[in-house]
Amino acid sequence: MSDSAADDLPEEADEDSGRIYEPDAAHHFPDEKLNRVLEFITTDEEIQTYLEAQNINAVDRMQYNDHGAKHIEIVRNRALCLYDLLKAGGVEFHAHQQGLAEEDEAVIVALAATLHDVGHVVHRDDHVYYSIPLAADIMDRVLPEFYDIADTVRVKGEVLHAILCHHTAETPLTNEAGVIRVADALDMESGRSRIPYEHGGRGINTLSSQAIKRVSLYEGESRPVMVEIAMTNAAGVYQVDNLLKEKLHNSGLEDCIRIVAVNTNENHEQLVERIEL
Repeated sequence: MSDSAADDLPEEADEDSGRIYEPDAAHHFPDEKLNRVLEFITTDEEIQTYLEAQNINAVDRMQYNDHGAKHIEIVRNRALCLYDLLKAGGVEFHAHQQGLAEEDEAVIVALAATLHDVGHVVHRDDHVYYSIPLAADIMDRVLPEFYDIADTVRVKGEVLHAILCHHTAETPLTNEAGVIRVADALDMESGRSRIPYEHGGRGINTLSSQAIKRVSLYEGESRPVMVEIAMTNAAGVYQVDNLLKEKLHNSGLEDCIRIVAVNTNENHEQLVERIEL
């Protein structure tokens, strides 16, 4: 892996750079409607109950990794930060093909990130297909608070498409959907592995899941977005290669995102990885 990757790493960055969406910050897109929608959905009793309930099958019954409220918060934040960076880089999104406004792009991203795993209340297996009818029912109640009938239908369709495509079986046809697909994989820091690890074991899944220290997003140079993944050892490459690579493939955003993995363990020789995904 080339030393040139090290030269591209930001020397100084805000603690939450590319990690937390701040409603009051300046963004590269119109954010007023998004912020109103976020205020609504993050305090809505039905949605918040779903986010708690959807974790029972995944974690308590199947000993899988977290797919509840914390996962949703992380994915939504990463998705909106990724979307903002892509907008800053001049990447075009596709809501306008439905006659929707630019401000609706971020709403689609936020709603899809919030509801993409709701199907876990039915079953972990094939959950994406259960998420579709459940999310549709929720949006039938939520969207009329912000849209007329015609735009409700159009936004709903775009959100459902993004939810469906967050798993690798379906190919995203919009960059909004591509953002959700990639953001889902960015919840991969130590203790947050998206790859199930062997309980009590020391296999590669276990080692790699504990090796990812931090995931941050920055404005890139050669591409609009650079994802920096700080690892405590090189085993984290397995986590990146077996999760992020799969999600980035056919996302529609392959040429927009660069991945740099860095070994931050001071007890080992410094290793900078530039992983082409």
